[in-house]
Amino acid sequence: MAEILIIGGGAAGLMAAIGAARAGASVTLLEHNEKLGKKLYITGKGRCNLTNDCTVDEFLAQVPRNPRFLYSALSRFGPRDMMALMESAGCPVTVQRGRRVFPTSEKASDVTKALTGLARKYGVRVRLNAEARRLRIREDRVLGAELTDGSFVQADAVVLAAGGLSYPATGSTGDGFRMAAEAGYTVTTPSPVLVGIETEEAWPKTLQGLSLRNVTLSLKAGKKTLWQELGEMLFTHFGVSGPLALEASCHLPEKGKDCRLEIDLKPGLDREQLDARLRRDFAAGGRKQLTTVMGGLLPGHLAEIFPELCGVGREIPCNQISAAQREAIAGALKGLILTVRAPRPLAEAVVTRGGVSVKQVNPGTMAGKLHTNLYFAGEMLDVDAHTGGYNLQIAWSTGLLAGESAAQQAAEDSGVVTT
Repeated sequence: MAEILIIGGGAAGLMAAIGAARAGASVTLLEHNEKLGKKLYITGKGRCNLTNDCTVDEFLAQVPRNPRFLYSALSRFGPRDMMALMESAGCPVTVQRGRRVFPTSEKASDVTKALTGLARKYGVRVRLNAEARRLRIREDRVLGAELTDGSFVQADAVVLAAGGLSYPATGSTGDGFRMAAEAGYTVTTPSPVLVGIETEEAWPKTLQGLSLRNVTLSLKAGKKTLWQELGEMLFTHFGVSGPLALEASCHLPEKGKDCRLEIDLKPGLDREQLDARLRRDFAAGGRKQLTTVMGGLLPGHLAEIFPELCGVGREIPCNQISAAQREAIAGALKGLILTVRAPRPLAEAVVTRGGVSVKQVNPGTMAGKLHTNLYFAGEMLDVDAHTGGYNLQIAWSTGLLAGESAAQQAAEDSGVVTT
């Protein structure tokens, strides 16, 4: 029986272990934490948005980086397959707004429990508090892994699913990237994605905690629009966060240089309609101050500071606002500008951008092209997606494909000496 070693007991590692064991291999799963799936417990704010109920093509549209690489993995095991697996493992799921899929219990622990139960059912040997230090390699084959306690685990094939660098408290150390690089693979420098964005302007800090709903956020560089979406965002002490800001971070160039965010506060109105609305409101406002009238257009403290943001005095009576000033107000309502300083640190990111170059990985098997029996899965790979369950599905799909491929190839190569 082929011996398969899985390094990493997160989402991708668990699925790789299940895939390999179901394919008939003897599987050992190493996890350096005290329990499996530690990061899963905090996903979706503890509810675990485990996938998105969409087609493969719809899914790939939500992957800004190397989407076509995932086609085979998603075709082999897509969102509907994951939903069916959860149901069969005793974890019913529910489709919610945006086709996001959650366990019906809305407890992330139930997802982990279902997966660990499947691993146990298929005979996976789990070793907790077991940390891999490096891969042992001879020519083009991986022989197994050396652990920090000095022991060695021999294997016919190895799946490296050690995660990225986001949420370090859950055990994301980046050791998988180091081991891959030591094995000769190109590892794109890890950076934060799905993370808040720091701005040069200080005024968002005065609005800390204010959430804007049904606004359009655009990310632009010069005259080029890099990304645009309608939804919800949040002002913070450093700039902006919330769903829209997190998705915008997926499209930031390196370090967000020379980029700006533009907020359309009234996406339901075009400029002509907005101008007509302003004319009516200002006429009805008479001698009321601009800040008072803006309260009918904008929430809370944003209405109070908005006159300064658009360069019009806050105390000016509405019936004295000139056409040029009205144009400035409309312009700021349709495109309030924030200058991007940088994404927030990697430790705050939902996922890690970067990882093993997909040019060095076979998309049909997840096998590394430099070795005949080394496989990669999950955040180890240089792919990432928007929020909505897509990143976890990438882990499930690449993990299962890597595990199954490793077991099948090892069985075919069973005559090869690996010691």
